[in-house]
Amino acid sequence: MMHLAETLTFSGRKVVAAWASVPFPALRGYSLPDTLCAYQQDVPWKLLSSCREQKVSCCFAQSVVLRGICKERKQPASPLHAYDSTEQILQYYLHTVFPGAFSTSHVLEQPCNTLPPYPQFFSPLLTRQGFLLDKPPSYSSAAVESIPVLAALQSSPVLRTLLSSLYKDLQKLNTRRWASFFSAGVEQDDFQEALEELRTLSQCYEMGFEADESEDEADSD
Repeated sequence: MMHLAETLTFSGRKVVAAWASVPFPALRGYSLPDTLCAYQQDVPWKLLSSCREQKVSCCFAQSVVLRGICKERKQPASPLHAYDSTEQILQYYLHTVFPGAFSTSHVLEQPCNTLPPYPQFFSPLLTRQGFLLDKPPSYSSAAVESIPVLAALQSSPVLRTLLSSLYKDLQKLNTRRWASFFSAGVEQDDFQEALEELRTLSQCYEMGFEADESEDEADSD
């Protein structure tokens, strides 16, 4: 995980955010292009890291893994349908939604198994294979045995808010009131230096107008 994160961070960045879709929201009988076409303005995965999500999809670099979804042969109805492999479909989608970002993608045919003792917290709209139904079944559905899953690590601007908030919270600490705070041998100067490094790191995730706002905040400090 550490080495993967290192490949996604550059220009002073050191942190990545985790995203996932468990299960991946694919309707039964629909192909991967069909599913992705429904998410042109947004992405079919949610933020797992403790950051505030942004409505605009943007990132600097990302690694995305999709498993349990295969491409079905159909007549091309969109550019996504024209590609021959699932890997090409996913890569094209990532380049479309995140233009200019460094994106790597991997596709595995095997879904994630959800047999006992995996908790059965799934919606009744899921089939045994983890695909979505248009409407609830008229019969009692069986336990979900497997699900398609998408997971992603992103070097993303959403991390700016997280790192900046952490810096501001630490800056408010009155270390003189905590005698044991530096009992491990950390000096006050080292603490202040680490704070400035954290602030610099948060600024590495700024984009455009955010950088201007950051400069204004710095002046007010």
